[in-house]
Amino acid sequence: MFYEPKNGHGLPYNPFKAIVAPRPIGWISTRGAAGDNLAPYSFFNALTDAPPQVMFAGALADSIHNARQSGVFAVNMVAEAAMAAMNATSKPLPLGQDEFGFAGVAKAECHSIDCPRVADAPATLECRMSHVLQLQGEDNWMVIGEVVGVHLRDDCLTDGMLDIRRYHPVARMGYHDYAIVRDVVELKRPK
Repeated sequence: MFYEPKNGHGLPYNPFKAIVAPRPIGWISTRGAAGDNLAPYSFFNALTDAPPQVMFAGALADSIHNARQSGVFAVNMVAEAAMAAMNATSKPLPLGQDEFGFAGVAKAECHSIDCPRVADAPATLECRMSHVLQLQGEDNWMVIGEVVGVHLRDDCLTDGMLDIRRYHPVARMGYHDYAIVRDVVELKRPK
């Protein structure tokens, strides 16, 4: 099968989101004039490591609006134990209703930015927004931020390294499918 996206695919469901998989989930927390916000973004990833930068993208919803207004956001990594809560925070709630409280997610303050974070996330990246780009399409936006602070849960460290086997990250596969990362294979680059 071959299709050109501009002409449609003819399938009952769009395959694009399932092709680019697994995708890490950035559980984005922000603070705005109407209050705190928490929402999952599967169009999220790390961009560079020197300096560390990340991005998330989606429609112009509360997270993107708040990041644009405040200039900061936090990326909370999703552990298997938080999968149901993460999914609950994807529900469109009225402006000002706090997703942390709605989903029963414990909240803590970030250290270097004025923003909430998921208190028990295995890792949280505190970010200062550097760019907001309007992408092609009716309502597509990308937020890029520099990581200015990092929280690591102590029980997720093994021999000085973040150990995903300690918390099993959740990734988006497409449609309604998710993956839980359990298998780790070490593969060193050739010299």
